[in-house]
Amino acid sequence: MHTLDPVAYPDPVTSCRVIGLLSGTSMDGVDVAVAELRLTGETVDLTPCGHTEVPFPDGLRARLLAALPPNSCTAEELCRLDTAVGQAFATAAADALADIADGHADLVASLGQTLYHWVDGDHALGTLQVGQPAWIAERTGLPVVADLRARDVAAGGHGAPLASLFDQLWLRPGEGTTAGLNIGGIANITVVPASGPAVAFDTGPGNALLDTAARMISNGAWQLDVDGDLAAQGRPHEALLAVLLADPYYALPAPKSTGKEYFHLGHLRAALAEVGHVSGPDLLATLVELTAVTVADACRAHRVSRVVAAGGGVRNPTLMTALRRHLGEVEVVGSDELGLPSSAKEAYLTALLGFLSWLGLPANEPHATGAAGPRLLGSITPGASPLRLPCPTTTSVTRLRVAQPAISGR
Repeated sequence: MHTLDPVAYPDPVTSCRVIGLLSGTSMDGVDVAVAELRLTGETVDLTPCGHTEVPFPDGLRARLLAALPPNSCTAEELCRLDTAVGQAFATAAADALADIADGHADLVASLGQTLYHWVDGDHALGTLQVGQPAWIAERTGLPVVADLRARDVAAGGHGAPLASLFDQLWLRPGEGTTAGLNIGGIANITVVPASGPAVAFDTGPGNALLDTAARMISNGAWQLDVDGDLAAQGRPHEALLAVLLADPYYALPAPKSTGKEYFHLGHLRAALAEVGHVSGPDLLATLVELTAVTVADACRAHRVSRVVAAGGGVRNPTLMTALRRHLGEVEVVGSDELGLPSSAKEAYLTALLGFLSWLGLPANEPHATGAAGPRLLGSITPGASPLRLPCPTTTSVTRLRVAQPAISGR
């Protein structure tokens, strides 16, 4: 019987410049961030190099919204959207490579654009993101890590919130219990205790119903209530708020996830049918309360003492005022105060997920998503050169440090 000598692998590559891409549930366009990432021991150091937001080409956002449930979508339109979003992501990545990364990056990571998140009761059964990564690889010449949610779902998890790993590594150690909050179309929190595993879940709608209501009352002329100005002119409609809060989703235990396939125009119209006419300002004020109450309730249930907030919702002063009012003495700070631009947190998260997958490290937090265990995430599309993965590292990552940004967002 022959024995094999141990193979001497070279030291794994432990640093990369990564371009992170995604379009959130608000479907505003492509969020892009460039990060320098380095693994030293059990610590990942992330240095933000710059970020930007690239609107979708004219008409693409409307087509994406039209493809969401309860609307129907043909296979032809799904193919066209996958291509159009992939091309929009490719343009955003190429521009970031030239303008932010000075022509040098090692990898692109893409979370794509979620079109459907299939949840039945308390189980996620599938998830669909469009934005074909081949267009990104072709345009930039770089390898692309994409389809980052599906493996967690296949392992029994929800594939969301993937920010749970980022927050657990970044917000610990600390005193008390901190919640990392992201308010996009859907709001989610990661509860990070001083010790023990994190808990993460979607709390419910963030901006999703607010944006839907803005389009509804304006016959499509408005895409959102800018700065919450109209909501600030109204008063919450107590009967409507009670109907909305009675939805069974809020009572489900974590882990749980949701999306616009659940909180959509039909959902809002069904609630309005139970209470009758509600003015536009009062409707928006009610939906601000819904987001603030459901986030605050989730934080109180887990005895959170500090909230670190990010996402598009932090730019809505009416929403943030309501959230602080419902959280009472709980400290609320923006992620900007800790060195991470609040408008780009999820793009930097995407860069981190791609970096970990590239090094052969799990990038999910199973306690938070509900997966059977840690999993390598994503599929890799080669760039212009033959694919040469670094030798996998066996290090367990326990900490994320965010350095001060080298370049501000443009």
